[in-house]
Amino acid sequence: MTKRYDPTQSTQAWLLAAAVALSSLSIAPVQAQVRGLSVGGPNIHVGPRIPINPSVRYSPNLHYGPVIEDRIDSGPPRSRKPPPEQASKKPPRRTAVAADPTYVANEVLIEIAGQPTDAQVESIVKRHRLRRVQSQPIALLDATFYRWRIPDGRSVDTVVKQLSTDGGVKSVQRNSIFRLQDEQASTKAPFQYALAKLRLPEAQALSTGEKVKVAVIDSGIDANHPELAGSIDGTFDALDTKEKAHAHGTSIAGIIAAHATLKGAAPAAKLLAIRAFGESKSGAESTSFLVLKSLDYAASNGAQIINMSFAGPRDAMIARGLAAASAKNIVLVAAVGNAGPKAAPLFPGADPHVIGVTATDAADQIFTRANQGAYVAVAAPGVDILAPLPGGKYGVSSGTSLSAAYVSGLAALVLARNPSLSADEVRQALTQSARDLGAAGRDDRFGAGEADAFAAVSAVAAPVATASEPSKPAAR
Repeated sequence: MTKRYDPTQSTQAWLLAAAVALSSLSIAPVQAQVRGLSVGGPNIHVGPRIPINPSVRYSPNLHYGPVIEDRIDSGPPRSRKPPPEQASKKPPRRTAVAADPTYVANEVLIEIAGQPTDAQVESIVKRHRLRRVQSQPIALLDATFYRWRIPDGRSVDTVVKQLSTDGGVKSVQRNSIFRLQDEQASTKAPFQYALAKLRLPEAQALSTGEKVKVAVIDSGIDANHPELAGSIDGTFDALDTKEKAHAHGTSIAGIIAAHATLKGAAPAAKLLAIRAFGESKSGAESTSFLVLKSLDYAASNGAQIINMSFAGPRDAMIARGLAAASAKNIVLVAAVGNAGPKAAPLFPGADPHVIGVTATDAADQIFTRANQGAYVAVAAPGVDILAPLPGGKYGVSSGTSLSAAYVSGLAALVLARNPSLSADEVRQALTQSARDLGAAGRDDRFGAGEADAFAAVSAVAAPVATASEPSKPAAR
């Protein structure tokens, strides 16, 4: 039997062999390229990860900074010419605008007089196309304050302008951002040198701040630190979170009232620990809304002094809250800020109702980062200050935050010595007894000079009647 020759089978076999040969030539270099590419591995640099705009519910762990978009590729994008008919229709390139770090993006703060009904509030929300976030009645100003979100991309200032013409709204503004005013220390100073500078041992022989209540609006305070045992008279968490104690708040509280290994300015004072600042990568931050809540709590719970070791932009609502607290005879103390000698005034330190405090070092030199201006009332040590940290620890830091805490403690000594003093009289006692530094007389760097606890306490002793004094005749 003879085999027939089939030309189609021969052709198919030849084509198959050729295809296999070609594929082996092309696959090898492709595999080599794939082996040389590290996809998603450590060789691809994607740049920093920058946290951006806040969620609807405020979280202090968010940094309200600029938005940075990372690009991951092997080089610049390839240029492709559009078809001729589309070349003239190319849309203009959009320029990214950095977020303003002084206020919360996409949010407004609204004040409505008294306690409005839900129907009233909902009507305003719908008229202005906003979303509710949070509300809080503020007894200090007899009004209810609201945080509302802007969901449609309108600018904050545009919405503020629109709401300002609404008859149902008493006031409206940005929700400003405030930051704590301390930083890492650069050198080592003598152990608690501030005690001698302020003449605290002599002053504490006359007064230790007993029965005086100091509110500390700050980050979380470690109430279990040995330095603060028995000092905390009340706590309030304006953030309503479960964050752990924070270094800044614990240090400020310790500078005021430490009484174990360290000695605070007013070791017998009682503290209201108010958490209004939450941790973030750039420090700790708060907002107008949270500070207002904190001021209201302090005023409603018997605070005689309010320490505010933070700074931010001028804020109309907080200014009204400070004025109302001052009218209640509460002594207000704040850091002037660490933005530098040529910086614009920061608040609340620059508010006229507040004792603005700057910082000095162990050599009586001004803290180089301190703000300067006519609003500086007095100076106190604030460079290389040893203070408590959470978990029973201690640390050294610098800033006008720390100076403000010392002056709050001195105010407590003065009030304990003479409880009948007004807030203005406490301010006068601190500034008029200060030790002059720098140019003669008051200046924009040191204010009235460095505070002198012993001189201030000595100047306010309440008059005591003695048996030798002639008695006044009874009125007829």
